[in-house]
Amino acid sequence: MATTIQISKELQEKLKERKLFDSESYEDVIWDMLEDVTELSEETKRMIRKAEADIKAGRIHSLSKVKRELDV
Repeated sequence: MATTIQISKELQEKLKERKLFDSESYEDVIWDMLEDVTELSEETKRMIRKAEADIKAGRIHSLSKVKRELDV
């Protein structure tokens, strides 16, 4: 089933800029963007888990300590 949606000319231009080739549909562009967000989200979750483990293990440094060590 297909549905028609209204978008502004500005959004249409932004979507057009994201096309990999002229014949690519806007639907393909949107699916690619959704896939990118999902991948980023999973990567972000992994990075958060790693950061939490670093904090628990004491592998952190305050900004002021780093500045002192670098003499900035």
